[in-house]
Amino acid sequence: MNWDQIEGNWMQFKGKVKEQFGKLTDDDMTAIEGKAEVLVGKLQERYGVTREEAERMANNLDL
Repeated sequence: MNWDQIEGNWMQFKGKVKEQFGKLTDDDMTAIEGKAEVLVGKLQERYGVTREEAERMANNLDL
């Protein structure tokens, strides 16, 4: 997954991310702005998972 492309086209991708991770709020989506590290942190926070699990979730996005 190319996070540079995701960051550059965040407006297109954020709907799909929101579908896959329904616990993320609109404010979370605004804060993430396509940045992988921020997404990982938000996944940890909202889903109560370890950093490793959140990274796995982020890397397995179906975009």
